[in-house]
Amino acid sequence: MNKDFNQVWQNCLAVIKDNVSLQSFKTWFDPIAPVKLANNVLTIQVPSQFFYEWLEEHYITLLRKTIKKELGTEGKLEYSIIMENGVNNPKPYTVRIPTTNRQALKNDPVAVPMDVNGEKGIRNPFIIPGLKKVKIDSQLNPNYSFESFIEGDCNRLARSAGYAVSKNPGGTAFNPLLIYGGVGLGKTHLVHSIGIEIKNNHPSKTVLYVSSEKFTHQFIDAVRNNNQNDFIHFYQMIDVLIIDDVQFFSGKEKTQDVFFHIFNHLHQTGKQLILTSDKAPVELQGMEQRLLSRFKWGLSADLQNPELETRIAILETKMYNEGLDLPKEVVEYLAYSITTNIRELEGALISLLAQSSLNKKAITLDLAKQMIDKFVKNTAREVSIDYIQKVVCDYFDLPIELLKSKTRKREVVQARQIAMYFAKKMTKSSLANIGMHCGGKDHATVLHACKTVNNLIDTDKRFRGYVSDLEKKISIQ
Repeated sequence: MNKDFNQVWQNCLAVIKDNVSLQSFKTWFDPIAPVKLANNVLTIQVPSQFFYEWLEEHYITLLRKTIKKELGTEGKLEYSIIMENGVNNPKPYTVRIPTTNRQALKNDPVAVPMDVNGEKGIRNPFIIPGLKKVKIDSQLNPNYSFESFIEGDCNRLARSAGYAVSKNPGGTAFNPLLIYGGVGLGKTHLVHSIGIEIKNNHPSKTVLYVSSEKFTHQFIDAVRNNNQNDFIHFYQMIDVLIIDDVQFFSGKEKTQDVFFHIFNHLHQTGKQLILTSDKAPVELQGMEQRLLSRFKWGLSADLQNPELETRIAILETKMYNEGLDLPKEVVEYLAYSITTNIRELEGALISLLAQSSLNKKAITLDLAKQMIDKFVKNTAREVSIDYIQKVVCDYFDLPIELLKSKTRKREVVQARQIAMYFAKKMTKSSLANIGMHCGGKDHATVLHACKTVNNLIDTDKRFRGYVSDLEKKISIQ
């Protein structure tokens, strides 16, 4: 007796509806349309390759039972999948899958057709048209590893959280992991490190790094080519999605909307999201509240300006990797002088090497001072209090801890007063800030120190010599 394919599918749906949630039924079964029934093979049409793969991944057992119930043990299911082979020209293709042996499909490369870009199913927005490439490229930079990421107080929380995520992506409380901080502090380096480590620990997982700008351009192209669904489904298949600089989504309502749905799907299915931003979520302007609330679901960890020890370690690591050997005083001068961010610090080192090579000059402290003055212009003209203290302590052969202590020994007090004098003369710091750097002294102590030094310069020839020597050493001119 010939059965009507519509009735067969309706009977199947009645069983399925009793076994899945209402939301799942509406999402995954309502859009399916029965096409035909021939030789105990029921053909159903699904909207995309992703849709078919989701059914096979999550509902194969249920489908097998319903087909067997309606068509008997010989019953089979065939999918007709709509694929866009050209703009505005959707054509279906079919995949026949014996519901008793799904593994046959996985082992048969011919069973799954390819789209025009050589991709299995959904168009990969990272593939240049005309080139065939099946595997999704992670877009990760192999040079940005945990080994080359210097840990310090400025980044310890973010690095530790990132390392935990790399061991168990999607399985920690840090989902999403949002890393924020100013320009050049290592956000991009850190998220690449996490992605690389995940690929090492979990080779089967699909990891993808993409800038928010590239994501936006891809979405615009998808809208223009009328394949937004493929764009969404592509990103919904990623196991670990890394989005750099999410603040650039600000004001882009449609992009935020599509990212919201991708974010929800990945989070609900246990996939890992890693984001970077130049500000904390609470400070982001022009972002939808529903997105901001989701950014707060996991952990927001900030990267701060690197402290002195970290800056020195970064320079030494860079030198080691490049096979360079610079005088210690030059390395310390760079680390003391450039306190803003890591990118400027590394840039200064490269500029110094270039100056030395082009002008055929040895790398000396004088050359470093000349280069720094040109490299960071006005910001470099104001040396740091820390650097002044270091030069003074080196000159008098005193440990810097002693300078900042409460000791009243004459030689220490004199060195401390000279450091305060130069800090007031060469920096824009307040008297209170200078006093804080010199062991918690108050502004009156700093004023007294400056007056004492000026008096000694006028009356003590030997002391005047000390100050003159130190001024030359500290000066960046």
